[in-house]
Amino acid sequence: MAHTVLNTVSTKKIASSIAGAALVAASLAACTSTSNSGDENHLQSLQDAGTITVGVAGEAPYSYEDNGQLTGATIALHREIFGNLGIDNVEGVNTDFGALIPGLQANRFDVVSAGMSILPQRCEQAAFGDPEFNYTTALMVPTGNPAGLTDMQSVKDSGLRLATMTGAIESDYAQSLDIPSTQVASPQDGMDAVTSGRADVFALTAISLNWMKNNNPTAPVDVTESFVAEIDGVPQVGAGATVFRTDDQELLDAYNEELAKITSDTDKYLSIVGEYGFTAEELPDPELTTAKLCEG
Repeated sequence: MAHTVLNTVSTKKIASSIAGAALVAASLAACTSTSNSGDENHLQSLQDAGTITVGVAGEAPYSYEDNGQLTGATIALHREIFGNLGIDNVEGVNTDFGALIPGLQANRFDVVSAGMSILPQRCEQAAFGDPEFNYTTALMVPTGNPAGLTDMQSVKDSGLRLATMTGAIESDYAQSLDIPSTQVASPQDGMDAVTSGRADVFALTAISLNWMKNNNPTAPVDVTESFVAEIDGVPQVGAGATVFRTDDQELLDAYNEELAKITSDTDKYLSIVGEYGFTAEELPDPELTTAKLCEG
């Protein structure tokens, strides 16, 4: 989208600032609209208002601001699903990824729209809908991948400086593998760390890194082939989902019912998320359930 790395960085940082300012009103509205969260009539109150407020972390292509407009694959899913539930307006509150679940618990928004990976420790704090995307990991490295990195173990063996995003599953991988990592607040910060030399490699979902590379063609970085991380020899097969408060079962159940109509139809699924770089490979595996992922 931008013609130079400098312009891309400046544009995205400006967009981030705009997102923070533009969504203040939505944030304040969220505190009011979610005041009855947990009540069995929360779904009805959202339908009556015609608006749902979602928490986003500015991670493309899941949920982010583009020219002041809320967009992304999870936003597209939510507009479709909540629209089918009689809630036509989706508003966003922008926050750091690591603050999404605390913000949900504090009633800053009604659900989290960020393609968040379903992990046992997160399931203790919030309720996850059914899987929406299958995930693999990739590495963003300097052009040419001089160290020949291929996966998390190769990063550990290399001793190179790793950057991961606060709250993202790759940070958990790094911790489990005893790899020191620099925490960054956003994907753009991770890319900046690599291009500036503050980090040698940035780990994130393959979809996110490929989207960044494709939309920043002049950036001096490459993205490795995607992989499934392994911890103690166990493949870490992951999936992302929408996040709800634990006492919002009626809303979650209604959402899952509509989601199933989409994920059971490949053409329908791709008609909604395909433009954001998602393919049939990201279509969730029916055998990989939220219950299994929450159990670890």
